[in-house]
Amino acid sequence: MPGGNTRSVLHAMPFPLCMQRGNENRLVDLDGNEYIDCLGDMTAGLFGHSRSVIMKTVISTMDSVGMNIGSSTVAEARFAEAICNRFTSIDQVRFCNSGTEANIYALSVARQITGRSKVIVFEGGYHGGVLSFAHGVAPNNVDRDDWILGQYNDVEGVVNLITENKDVAAAVLVEGMQGAGGCIPGSADFLHAIQDTAKENGIIFILDEVMTSRLAPGGLQSIVRHPVHVTPLSPDMTTLGKWIGGGLSIGAFGGRRDLMSVYDPRTSNIHHSGTFNNNSLAMNVGCTGMTSVYTAEACTALNTLGDDLRRGLQELAKGTNMVVTGIGAVMNIHFVPKGGQNAIGRISDLEVEPRSVEATLRDLLWFYLIERGFWIARRGMVSLLLGTSSEEVEALQGAVGDFLEEFRDLVAI
Repeated sequence: MPGGNTRSVLHAMPFPLCMQRGNENRLVDLDGNEYIDCLGDMTAGLFGHSRSVIMKTVISTMDSVGMNIGSSTVAEARFAEAICNRFTSIDQVRFCNSGTEANIYALSVARQITGRSKVIVFEGGYHGGVLSFAHGVAPNNVDRDDWILGQYNDVEGVVNLITENKDVAAAVLVEGMQGAGGCIPGSADFLHAIQDTAKENGIIFILDEVMTSRLAPGGLQSIVRHPVHVTPLSPDMTTLGKWIGGGLSIGAFGGRRDLMSVYDPRTSNIHHSGTFNNNSLAMNVGCTGMTSVYTAEACTALNTLGDDLRRGLQELAKGTNMVVTGIGAVMNIHFVPKGGQNAIGRISDLEVEPRSVEATLRDLLWFYLIERGFWIARRGMVSLLLGTSSEEVEALQGAVGDFLEEFRDLVAI
């Protein structure tokens, strides 16, 4: 493998740390060191590594159904119903194999419906391995000439951008919180401006909830309320992935019935292909996870725990160049020259020089927490797993506090 690695985000110089196994919310590396998993595979491993009900579902599916039987099954209908019941803006849904695929298929719907090809996206956005916009359009992106790049959380700018491109843009694609871009929440003003202006100009509004659908029982869209009439978001289409399959590879895209009819084989000759779209393991595990594991109560409790952690870290960060962004149980620890004195609204607010003190502190914190038995992303992302205790959260917060104290000369502003 080039670089000895097949997933770039996990590579760390001089080589990626190699884990041997996971159990519940713990990881063990090849040297036998144990870590509290505070990352959950970048939000995908929400349920942990060995939840008994998930393991039982896998075994029972193998025993009673089989793997990849190449036919429609009852499980996929039940899973689809559970998703539509949970996310009220989704009338109909189709499954695929990843969040990347979900976004690509949602864009294909928008392009087919509108007859237009361009897509409005935002700097800092990440919609999959070939749909990345951290610093403009990534070199490996698909459809490289079809992107119109806007600035995240720029209300006036997005209204103008949508209006100016109404004759060429098929869709606006946005995350309610930029995940890979640093866990930067979109303001209610910004997200509702997208929704309202897209509707006025006949452009499809696609909300990428691949990561954020786990932040509230009805997804992030259910809690982003309009600042005046207090209604939640209601995107034309929503994309899902990561956690909904209980840790298996999965994606889903859904929305208004009239839009999803593009892929109705009774009335359309446009194909939605994918050998593993409805594979029996993902369908059964996903249905179990959606209905029996990540219930509304479990979702609320986990994200409340995350809110408590983030507020605690933000309190520790006062007077330092550390800043913590995020919503609920998904957050990111950053180091920027002025710390929390400046509001973080877009990815450019987090930019630091590669050899700066701030960049060094980010790496130093990662190694510091590894030594103390906590596994987070090297870029500072934290994503709490189900089963994480308040004591473990307090221990993580304490370790970050110890770091700030030990390196107070470097973090002080």
